[in-house]
Amino acid sequence: MALTVQAQTVRKSVKAETTTTVTVTQEVTQNTANDRARRTNAFSHFDGTVSLGTTGIGFEVSTPLGRSWALRGGFDFWPHFHHDMTFPVTVGEGTGLSEEEQESRFSKMAATLYDVTGYKVDNKIVMEGVPKMYNFKLLVDFKPLRNKSWHVTAGFYWGNATIATAENAKEDMTSLFSVGMYNHLWNCAANSEPYITVNNNAIYLPADVEDKLLEYGRMSIHMGDYKHDIVDADGNVIHKKGDPYNMEPDENSMVSAKMKVNAFKPYLGIGYMGILNKKYPKWKMGFDCGALFWGGTPSVKTHDGTDLINDLTNVRHSLKRYIDLAKKLKVFPVINFKISKTL
Repeated sequence: MALTVQAQTVRKSVKAETTTTVTVTQEVTQNTANDRARRTNAFSHFDGTVSLGTTGIGFEVSTPLGRSWALRGGFDFWPHFHHDMTFPVTVGEGTGLSEEEQESRFSKMAATLYDVTGYKVDNKIVMEGVPKMYNFKLLVDFKPLRNKSWHVTAGFYWGNATIATAENAKEDMTSLFSVGMYNHLWNCAANSEPYITVNNNAIYLPADVEDKLLEYGRMSIHMGDYKHDIVDADGNVIHKKGDPYNMEPDENSMVSAKMKVNAFKPYLGIGYMGILNKKYPKWKMGFDCGALFWGGTPSVKTHDGTDLINDLTNVRHSLKRYIDLAKKLKVFPVINFKISKTL
């Protein structure tokens, strides 16, 4: 009898423990489910992210909009750095002469310029290229898979339209001033005008200097050849197809160029964001891959309005590879790696 009572007591105790264990397990499961639900509620938490990739260095904040949706906003920028490009200064049209012949011609006319004005001119000009793209961004992620790690993204970037500039190095301004002075002397010789007037006395260039100037031509930087006729506002052809484009300094003794795209750039892409370590679930790592639709092929215009991409062919010197690359970038590829932490 005593053994029976004892057995029943043990069975009741085991049953009670089992019931307690099941109840605790159910509560933990329910709490976990509730926590997950809370984490996916709209604006339930925020994540801070740092990224690095083709759009530069980026910072963004994201928040869920529901179980399968999230909203991201941030700012990306390219760090500034200089890339030097060297261009030779030529005399005349810059075509049909060997490098040695062109150097000899330049040396003769540089000496003539020095004899007349006392100014020296270098036979090379350095232009400093600087990338300058920066954008604010607003993106929406859709997470179609069960693990919610992969996402499809749509949105836009909005920032500056001028994404790169190039202008002559400061130390070359004196040389470009001399180029401008030389071309002024050429204009005077071509139009039979005095090159200077002192106390109402017109002073003309010596006849032999005028002859040299007219024989050899203007000083400039031969950048390429026109791919089509260039017309003025009245429809008159000012440059024929195949004519060389010789860039000359502006009235401030500067040469420059700007690369432009649309300021508003729609974005479409895919991405992944997963937990970095199970012990630290607040830390995540991932990537974005997509395209910025920035308005087709960028324009690269010099200070005189010539479009190096759309107006020229046979682009020369170190600029050629950059122009060839820009022609292919009708959309801008986005590949960014990022690290995120739940705040």
